[in-house]
Amino acid sequence: MKLSDELPVDHKLATVYRYGAAFCGLTLLVFGVLGFADELSPFDTSGQHIAGMSTNGVLSLISVVVGLALIGGAVVGGNFASTLNMVVGVLFLLSGFAHIFILDRGANILDFGMTNVMFSFVMGLIILTFGMYGRVSSKLSHDNPYWRRRHAREAARESLAARRRARSGGLPAATGASRPPEELTATHVQRKG
Repeated sequence: MKLSDELPVDHKLATVYRYGAAFCGLTLLVFGVLGFADELSPFDTSGQHIAGMSTNGVLSLISVVVGLALIGGAVVGGNFASTLNMVVGVLFLLSGFAHIFILDRGANILDFGMTNVMFSFVMGLIILTFGMYGRVSSKLSHDNPYWRRRHAREAARESLAARRRARSGGLPAATGASRPPEELTATHVQRKG
């Protein structure tokens, strides 16, 4: 069974992944398009600035491509958007670290300045946070598909208990599956008593 099969299309996490990817993608797309509007040369390192950051034609192209990829991820949504956000976020962080070491050197072909490095770190953390939201936490709710995948036995016990209650006239199965066993027992006793 794949994890992508366990995340319902209308799950609230899918909205977070979509909006996060769309927001970050649009930001990068605008930055890249502004670079193209100024007709920057591809590998120019003379310090042309757009929105407070140094740029050239190649950096603008990379920004547009990554921005479009994130927007595409927002359109697809679901686990794809989440995974894409995490991958792009990590790449931004790695780019920030790599460019710290090549500032003011000939290897700096993207014309990164310190503001670009800071932007790379901040944007990487934002994108990564959107991608990891609801997937990585110590207190995921029991209806979260990632919690259910990590705690398969407990999730199976909860589902079985919910189905038994539904058959015996207790709570509906859909409602019972999302609650912890202690809460289910207390609610079931209250309704009977």
